[in-house]
Amino acid sequence: MVDIKDPENTLLLETTKGSVTIELLPQVAPKHVERIKELAREKFYDGIVFHRVIEGFMAQAGCPNGTGTGGSDKPDLPQEFNDTPHKRGTCSMARTMDPNSANSQFFICFDDQSFLDGQYTVWGQVIDGMDAVDQLKRGEPVANPDSIVSMRVAADQ
Repeated sequence: MVDIKDPENTLLLETTKGSVTIELLPQVAPKHVERIKELAREKFYDGIVFHRVIEGFMAQAGCPNGTGTGGSDKPDLPQEFNDTPHKRGTCSMARTMDPNSANSQFFICFDDQSFLDGQYTVWGQVIDGMDAVDQLKRGEPVANPDSIVSMRVAADQ
């Protein structure tokens, strides 16, 4: 069990492969952190699949359609690009070609992805459970994908 320093800014992600703890980074992406927590509290992510999982790159989830084509019913977010590097365990928002199109989809990096730095909004870092992320079924799209069982803010547990 990992030591949780700030329960209000910690996500507890339960996947079909195990538990993942994510430290949120409101100091670098306040609007994105607020959105992730809002959706988690609404149980938006429960049952959503990891629809795009690319070996050595990242695992993406957050599409209610399970295809990468959808988002929540909330407005898209303006980008909050920051200096936080995309490295192993980094959580960042997915988007279209429009930098201000992030909504509910996010990805977790398997390895360093510095080419994404400054182009996608980093909002969190896995602090425990990358072994569960590493076990997610691969594919683009993934056949019989793994899913998010639940995603909660630690302060609410």
